Amino acid sequence: MDTEKKGNPKDLYEKPPFPLQPQDPPGVESEMKPIPDHGEHSYKGSDILKDKVAIITGGDSGIGKAVAIAMAREGADIIISYKDPMEDVDALDTKEWVEKAGRRAVLVRGDIRDESLCKEIVQQAVDVFGKIDVLINNAAYQMTYQTVEEITASEWNKTFETNMSAMFYFVKHAKPYMSPGASIINTTSVNAYSPNPTLLPYAASKGAIQNFTSSLAQMFLEDGSGIRVNAVAPGPVWTPLIPSTIPSHEKFGENTPMGRPGQPAEMAAIYVFLASDAASYISGATIPATGGRPTI
Repeated sequence: MDTEKKGNPKDLYEKPPFPLQPQDPPGVESEMKPIPDHGEHSYKGSDILKDKVAIITGGDSGIGKAVAIAMAREGADIIISYKDPMEDVDALDTKEWVEKAGRRAVLVRGDIRDESLCKEIVQQAVDVFGKIDVLINNAAYQMTYQTVEEITASEWNKTFETNMSAMFYFVKHAKPYMSPGASIINTTSVNAYSPNPTLLPYAASKGAIQNFTSSLAQMFLEDGSGIRVNAVAPGPVWTPLIPSTIPSHEKFGENTPMGRPGQPAEMAAIYVFLASDAASYISGATIPATGGRPTI
């Protein structure tokens, strides 16, 4: 899992301030300055996920894209779920990187708030690959609000349906096709520990994901299914979601001890580890990757 990045972690990537670069949500990577690093030219695999099958939601860009590239280079085939037509270019680029690694990739576009779509994505994985070894519940929605009064019921519900309900749908429908030793990895956030008041619905949903992960892990150990469930809690990571949902993003990540946002490539190896047999004694855990922000 050598990423060829060495030296002081504070200096590995560009630091803010970044240029103001607003986008329409959910955003695209090609318009970002700097362009995010997904490990395209650095991640080196060693077949630790050889012939595994992974579903990755939000796999077109950001953390999901980096995880798709890394897992493909570790030998996995990938189902990539993403939402909007504007993300087609990013999704196709991710697919190309997976195929360059010698693995197969299937793209599925649609809104995972719809349980029937989640079920369809699971079925496509089974129809194409015959099984599911890894489920990465990564897709998320956020918007910035200054007051609670401006948060509509529809916005609150959209956040929880995307960030929380979709996880439940995927787990429910994927579990019958997951064998002992399979792995579910949920993306939570540093906001589960230190909630940002301007991200009220998002932060609350990420706290719920923490609880969901812990409960599910215990359930799946007690029911004998042998499926491990863990979470990753990223801090500020430079993805298209940032310029498209945070109006003042010029100093994004500056308030971390490392003084910069994380890059998607810096998250990928954590997901690979949790999906691998090396993490066989880990379930119900959350691994923080927060640029030094405390999570205690």
